Amino acid sequence: MFLASHQKIDGKYLTLAEEVGTELARRGHSLVSGGATVSCMGAVARAVRAGGGHTVGVIPQALRDVEIADTDSDELVVTADMRERKGVMDARSDAFLVLPGGIGTLEELFEIWTTRTLGHHDRPLVILDPWGVYAPLLTLVEGLHAEGFTRPNVFDAISWTTTVEEAFDLLEKRTRHLEPSAEELGEATAG
Repeated sequence: MFLASHQKIDGKYLTLAEEVGTELARRGHSLVSGGATVSCMGAVARAVRAGGGHTVGVIPQALRDVEIADTDSDELVVTADMRERKGVMDARSDAFLVLPGGIGTLEELFEIWTTRTLGHHDRPLVILDPWGVYAPLLTLVEGLHAEGFTRPNVFDAISWTTTVEEAFDLLEKRTRHLEPSAEELGEATAG
C-alpha cells in the first residue's frame, strides 16, 4: 500500500487510512507498507492490527528514526535504501492500493503503473481518492495519452475509485482473476 507519511495533513486522510486498515483486516488480507508509525502509514497499520490482521513494514535504515519505525509490525524489514524498500514491497505484494500522498507516493505509483503497462506484472493497481486529490494526475495522463505519449493500455492497468468498499472489491476481483480456477487446476493436473 502506498500512502502518506507526512504529518501536516488534514485529519480526513488519517481517517481514510484507518478505514482502509479496518476493511483490509476484515477481509482477511495482510498489509505491506512503508513500515512507519507516522501519519497515514501508522494509522493504516494500527487499524489492521486492531482488526486482527497481519502487517509487514518495510523501512530504509536512514528513515528508521525520521519516520519512526513501526516496531509493532508483525514483520519489520529494514532495508539499505529506498530502492531496496520498493523492491521488497513489490515482491511481497499481491496487489497495490494507493491513497492520497506526496511525491514519494507518486513515485511508487508510477513505478508500479509503468511496470504493469509494460507487462512486467499483472497485479491489480487501484487508486482510492475520495476527494479528487489525484484528479489533476488523471487529467495529465489523459492528455499524454491523447498526444500519443502512453501505451494504449495505460488505463487498463489501473482503476480509480472513491470508496473503500469499491477499492477492495476491485482489488479482490482482479486478484481472483489472476488465480487459476479449480477447473484450470484440474485441467493442468489431468494433462
